[in-house]
Amino acid sequence: MSENNPNILALDFDGVICDGLIEYFETAWRTYCQVWSPTNLTPPEDLAARFYHLRPVIEVGWEMPVLLRALLVGIPEEKIWQDWVAIAQQILVGEGLKATDMGAKLDSIRDEWIASNLAEWLSLHRFYPGVVERLQQIIASPVQLYIITTKEGRFVRQLLQEQNIAMSEGSIFGKEYRRPKSQLLIELIEASAESPAIWFVEDRLKTLQGVKNQPELNEVRLYLADWGYNTQAQHESIRYDKRIQLLSLSQFAEDFSVWP
Repeated sequence: MSENNPNILALDFDGVICDGLIEYFETAWRTYCQVWSPTNLTPPEDLAARFYHLRPVIEVGWEMPVLLRALLVGIPEEKIWQDWVAIAQQILVGEGLKATDMGAKLDSIRDEWIASNLAEWLSLHRFYPGVVERLQQIIASPVQLYIITTKEGRFVRQLLQEQNIAMSEGSIFGKEYRRPKSQLLIELIEASAESPAIWFVEDRLKTLQGVKNQPELNEVRLYLADWGYNTQAQHESIRYDKRIQLLSLSQFAEDFSVWP
């Protein structure tokens, strides 16, 4: 491969390949209802819009119903932006809950939904414009494609299959791998016969900063997907960053030679 092309392209899923905001909210609300048993099972009219707006603070699925709890008990959005990790932990501890239990409940609700009405569940996901076609081009090329995500791998595979995207065995690293994305990237390097040119596209700036701080990953080219679950302030914060490049959806759909 030339320096204008990667040997390995690693992509996040949610916020890079697929927009699942509508499904996230619905699954989070169903989970919320099971955990907190509200008297009204219909969510407040503005709750979904507020949840969508705050989606960039969420890192792992169990946090989604906890975010709804934070909003419904009146924690200001500004405070959530500033200190979400501490707020989420305070809610768990204060209400005697565990993140693992919350995550298992959310996954179980999603599994039941898929089993009972797969078409409905699939219909609530939107692949970003041009992404499906670009993935198919990459799969047909010499570039090795991997997906590294905090979503359960089986859900990712289900959504890709619906778009006729066939990923090879072992190319999807989901939540079940229980390792940070930086560690999985290190393992990809270690598994390669030569020093591969790895490019990593992610919509969570904190994740990219974690990769940037790993000396073993100094040669990995890092991209923040500006169409994902991040903010304009985060885009501005990396304007002069020498490692993390801002990538637009139109650039993603183009040949690697035109990427920043």
